Formats: sequence, C-alpha cells, structure tokens
Amino acid sequence: MSTTPENSMMSPAIEKLMNRTQSKFSLVTLAAKRAREITEYFGNLQTGSVVGPTVESVSTKHLSVAFEEIAADKVRFVAKTLDEIRAEIAELQRLEDEANALDASQDAEAQPE
Repeated sequence: MSTTPENSMMSPAIEKLMNRTQSKFSLVTLAAKRAREITEYFGNLQTGSVVGPTVESVSTKHLSVAFEEIAADKVRFVAKTLDEIRAEIAELQRLEDEANALDASQDAEAQPE
C-alpha cells in the first residue's frame, strides 16, 4: 500500500485551498466571487475597475484561475464584521421600504376617484 497522496483532477489540491479560508463555504464563496470578477474583467475588455487574473495560468476556466489565485495567496477571504452586516441589512430594508412606498403611491394614482 502506498503512503503518497494520489493525484487528483483538482489542481491546486483542496487541502491547500482549505488552509486559506475558514471553511469550505468560505472557499466556495471566495472562488465564485473572484471567478465572476475575472469574467467581468474580460467582458468589459479590461476597461472596468475589476482587476484581471493575478497569476499565470494555462486554464481557460475562470473558476480554475480563481482557485489558483487563492492557492498563491493573491486573493483572501475577509469576514465581514457584525456592524457591516447590520449596515447592509439596514440598507436593504431601506431600499425595500422605498420600493414599497413607490408601489403604494402608483397604486393610489391608478385608482379611479
């Protein structure tokens, strides 16, 4: 029986990537977000404010490039603070209230007198 790790299809290895984040969920979230940024970068013909790939890669898949960036410690997961989360929730609530008020005023205008 061999004690060397078997080669996997995933490169970089998941074990190396897990050392860069707090959990599998954080890893998946970070990789997906970064892959979307890379896609946006190429979609905007490199003119947007999004940073393109920061590693040399032979892969054409943006998610694979994102994993390679995470493994190279070029992209990091930074957890939000409780205050940041509360501020986001408050902003979403404000936007929802604003949309509901607009809907109500449009409904009132549409009602025949």
